Amino acid sequence: MHLLVEELQGRWQLMFAALARGDDLPPGRRLRAEGMAEAAVLTGVADQDALDKAMDRIFREAFGRCLAEQFGDDWRSFSPFPEIPAVAHRAPVYPSTAD
Repeated sequence: MHLLVEELQGRWQLMFAALARGDDLPPGRRLRAEGMAEAAVLTGVADQDALDKAMDRIFREAFGRCLAEQFGDDWRSFSPFPEIPAVAHRAPVYPSTAD
């Protein structure tokens, strides 16, 4: 496996594990990984389908379900390659006034 793909998979693992724990994910981490995925495809190191399958496997390891189960079969239509569907849990919102 190419070093770029190995690094990308490691970053996906860290991102999805953090999100599964309920932690925040800084946007820079996601954006850099998306750039790496695009570079891997543009340079011929990997193809989009192989990267999507690898990301799906890593997502399943973190969340116990695949991307299609989480976001629907058409998840790539609202999250086009190279976007990573990294969605954090909603933070609880408490009113700050008596209104």
